This record gives sequence, structure tokens and C-alpha cells, in this order.
Amino acid sequence: MKKNETAEVTIEDIGVNGEGIGRVNGYTLFIKDAIIGDRVKVKIMKAKKNYGYARLMEVLNPSQYRVAAKCPVAKQCGGCQIQELAYEQQLEFKERKVIENLERIGKIDPHYLQGIIEPIIGMEEPFRYRNKAQFPIGKDKEGHAITGFYAGRTHAIIKNDDCLLGIEENELILKCILKFINEFRVPVYDEEKHSGLMRHVLIRSGFHTGEIMVCLVVNGDEIPHSDVLVERLTGLLQIESITISVNKEKGNVIMGDEIKLLYNKPYITDYIGDVKYQISPLSFYQVNPVQTKILYELALEYANLKGAETVWDLYCGIGTISLFLAQKARQVYGVEIIQEAIDDARTNARINGIENAEFFVGKAEEVLPRMYKEERVKADVIVVDPPRKGCDETLLETMVQMQPERIVYVSCDSATLARDVKYLCEGGYELKRGRAVDQFCHTVHVETVVKLERKA
Repeated sequence: MKKNETAEVTIEDIGVNGEGIGRVNGYTLFIKDAIIGDRVKVKIMKAKKNYGYARLMEVLNPSQYRVAAKCPVAKQCGGCQIQELAYEQQLEFKERKVIENLERIGKIDPHYLQGIIEPIIGMEEPFRYRNKAQFPIGKDKEGHAITGFYAGRTHAIIKNDDCLLGIEENELILKCILKFINEFRVPVYDEEKHSGLMRHVLIRSGFHTGEIMVCLVVNGDEIPHSDVLVERLTGLLQIESITISVNKEKGNVIMGDEIKLLYNKPYITDYIGDVKYQISPLSFYQVNPVQTKILYELALEYANLKGAETVWDLYCGIGTISLFLAQKARQVYGVEIIQEAIDDARTNARINGIENAEFFVGKAEEVLPRMYKEERVKADVIVVDPPRKGCDETLLETMVQMQPERIVYVSCDSATLARDVKYLCEGGYELKRGRAVDQFCHTVHVETVVKLERKA
């Protein structure tokens, strides 16, 4: 097919960025805003040898799974890629994607998978689930400050004060901040010129404690009239923490390294199950607390701890999974590259009175191989929760050499999960159980946890 040609196509699948996927005489097309089951008319915008990108011109026959998006800017915003797909079909798509990746990349027999992959766990209410939101600050055509989210694959802000995935309180906070910016004429950051002050607003909330954090990311050291802003914000809601994140760097990294306290304390607290966590602006903490509890309970179930085990938790963050495991294990060791996260992990262990959890700073693929080689450390169970790129092969090799009885792998990308499962299975392990948990409703992302056991 060639650029500017038109075609009619039926959407069969969804791509990694939420685009509909259809085929014309074997030629694959990626089409934004089309969902599974749609029959659409499209115009080719970019044509490669075996695939192309097309613009949706008309929905000729809407899918039986197409629903009206609740959010008025869902199409423009880059946050929810599949909000127009009925939620049950979203779950079906995500579960199928996990299974297909384990079959195709992991080389696991499909008949075997049917018996061990349990049904995906979705949410009863797939809105208002996020405890964290980051809003860029920009200007509209009239020069007034606005907040919202970036349009897909751009840095153009789609105005939105009330994301339906976030808490309702976000809207009150954002409107208060915008009124302050406009009233006191505080300069808004210009990404191209690297000028102006106000860059982003980070809002975090404790779903169980009700505590709220507001962190203002600025291209400078202070906000003029910040005392007025603090007074207004604290008069609105139960805000426990107001801080500034100093970010004077160019580029699209949101948070700076330096945090300055404006009000009360530099953190909020929340619970997952019975474990209390202290969360700072820079802490990695799962954004969906309802599903996180389910995910961690599943990981704990798969670990099958009896009380005498030594457990290594790799990519442990602020100790969220580690402290869950420590309630059932003899000893837990956590590894994380970010010093501030390890500081948080140690604090979280202390405030929960957990003494059988120890934490190390460094890359998991360096720390564990070195300690195994030099100290012959042992593990009965290893839990990994790596970033999207999955585990480094050096780490996988060390895990196989240590021969733990069980490996529990928590993944935010089922493709790299499948790749690493293949390696571990070739190294003497067998996939025993697996389940997807929908942490990110209305997006293409899904969390998966699997259990591997060492073959006798």
C-alpha cells in the first residue's frame, strides 16, 4: 500500500500503544482510535514495506464492544488508550496478550498454559483508581495557565483539570494552583525556551489514610508568595505535605533531585494490607492501591512461605513487596539501585517493627552476582519485580546458579516476562502458575505474576 491511499479494514487486535491493528491483503495497518471489531475506512499516512500507519476517517461498522468514553478528552489525551473498548473486552485482550507472549516468546506449550494461567483480576470500578497524578503546566492561547496531560507522543497539553482515573480532589487542588498562578502572574515554564518557573504539579494520596501530598515542580529555587498558596491549599483539604521539587534541567524528566519543604512534612503515609508505608515525592509506589494489594497477596501466595525461608526481593523499590514477604519469611533481603528508595525501605521496615528485612543499594544484576560469588549467599525463594525491560541475563544466570526452590516474577511487560521465563525454564525451572492483574484500567498495560519451581 502507498501513502494517501484509502482502504477499508476490520480491526483484529490492539498494538502496544493502543492502536487498532487490521490487515489489507496481508499488509498490516496501525490505526489510532480504532478498537477490536470495528470496520473502518482509513487513509494511509506512512507506508513501510510490510506495515503502515493510517488515520481513521470513518467508522463504517462500529464494534459490538465499542462504548462511549466517559472522559471528554479521552481521544486527544495520551493517558487512556482504550477507554472506548468495553471493560470486559479490555480484560480479555490483556489476558490473551499475556498468554500469547508466553506461547510465542516463552515457548510454553499452549495446552499446558490453559491449565495454569488463572483468569485475569479486573476492578469492580475501573475509574478513580490512581493515587498519583503528574500534571504539566502550560498556557492556553489567551496566555492563561492551564494543566492537563500530553497528547499521545507529543508535549502539547490537552487541558483537563479532572482526570477520571485520578481522585476527585485533584480538580480542587489544580484549580486553586491555577488561580494562584494567574492572580500573581507567576511565570509558567516554556519547554522550548527553557524559561519560566512552574513546570508540573504532582499529587499523591493515601487511599487508606486520606492524606494528600502536593509537590510543585519548578525551574527555580522558590515560588513567590508561596505562603499564600500554602494557606489556600491547606484550607481546601486534608493536605499533609506541600513541597517544591527543584528541576532546572532541560528535557522531559519531570522531577528534580532536590525537595524543599513548604508545609508540615515531606511525606505522606498509606497502607497496603497491614503494612504501613511512608511515601515521599520521589518514592516509587504502585499507583493503584486496590489492585496492588491483590497483586502482592498473589505474589505472597505464589512464594508459599512457611516461616523458615530466606527470600531475596530484587528491584525492591521502597520495600513494598519485601515487607509483605517479611511477615511470613525468616529473612528477606531487598536490592534497589536508588538510594532514596532504600532509605524509604529501611524507614518503612522500622515504622512497622519489621526486623527481618535488610536492604542493599545497587543494581540487582551486580549486587546479587557479586554476593553469590564472594559470600555464597543462598535463597529459598527469589522474587523479582523488574522495570519494563525485564531482568539482565547476568542476574538470570545467577538466579539459576543459586537454585532457589521457587521464583516469583512480577512483571509490567509480559513480552520481557516471557523472554525471561524461557531462560529460567531452560535453566531447570518449570512454570507452575500465572495470573494477570489489571492495575492500569483503560490503558494497554497490565501486571502479571508467575510462579516457577525448580525441577526435581
